[in-house]
Amino acid sequence: MLSSDFHAQLLTVYTHSGATIDIDLSHVKFLGNLTLNLWDCGGQEAFMENYLSQQRVHVFSNVGVLIYVFDIESRDVDRDMATYVSIMSALTQYSPAAKVYVLIHKMDLIMTHVREAVFMERVRLVRQKTSEFRQGSGFSGELEVTPFATSIWDQSLYKAWASIIHDLVPNLSVIESQLEALGIMIEAEELLLFERTSFLVVSNWTSEEGQNNPTTDRQERISNILKHFKQSISRFTGTPRNAEQFTLMEHKAGGRFSIFCLKFTTNTYLMVILPPGEARFNAAKLNCQIARESFKFLDGPISVSAQGQVAT
Repeated sequence: MLSSDFHAQLLTVYTHSGATIDIDLSHVKFLGNLTLNLWDCGGQEAFMENYLSQQRVHVFSNVGVLIYVFDIESRDVDRDMATYVSIMSALTQYSPAAKVYVLIHKMDLIMTHVREAVFMERVRLVRQKTSEFRQGSGFSGELEVTPFATSIWDQSLYKAWASIIHDLVPNLSVIESQLEALGIMIEAEELLLFERTSFLVVSNWTSEEGQNNPTTDRQERISNILKHFKQSISRFTGTPRNAEQFTLMEHKAGGRFSIFCLKFTTNTYLMVILPPGEARFNAAKLNCQIARESFKFLDGPISVSAQGQVAT
């Protein structure tokens, strides 16, 4: 799951990956200067016992985010919940301020007509166990669990990762306010700010007109299209996959809409969706190029508090 979004690999690559053995530690740079230390911890029982005993302090100290993955296919739900509570005990002991995200994974294996009900029931159980743990342990801090239904076969995994990373981005309020000002100035319908390597959405702005768009998963779809486009360029030009593949892509759909995606800062791309009109389109491109100066802080050093390990 990590490789699918952070390294922009295709399904044919990461679906053949085996189970994580013990701990797989990787360092991922996001926005150039935000380093995520990802601890991918194998879910086998023997490894779990090791995390909770010998490696307890090492694994659970200085955690910024815990991402706990439940396999919806698991037949031993009681054991899964007991393990989850043990993990929460270790987390609150050594990283009480960590945010907790729960992925109910492999939801594609559940029949469509009961998928939502199955997900909500599992979320209810997780929250119940979380509440029971909090009351029993006397933990006084905030312990809010954010759940996602995920599958590698649709855009749900991207949506979950984008939401998680969104909460880790420093200076987010500044980014959002400046995107809004830019969007209003160039009369755009929507702006999407992507991280250069993963094409995860860092932030976005949507006008009142753009909010009427019925395609609710368009951000995930657009990201997937751009990742495939980037990989195609890499394949046919022979350049490294993580290199800068393009500086500008544009498309004009007649009288429906216009769109362009340009290299914005060193670590970001900006996609702009506009109403049709050649003059508006050209002016928007020029103004976005000028606006780069106001977003240079995205390439600067980040605060220490934004750094931390992510245990999954």
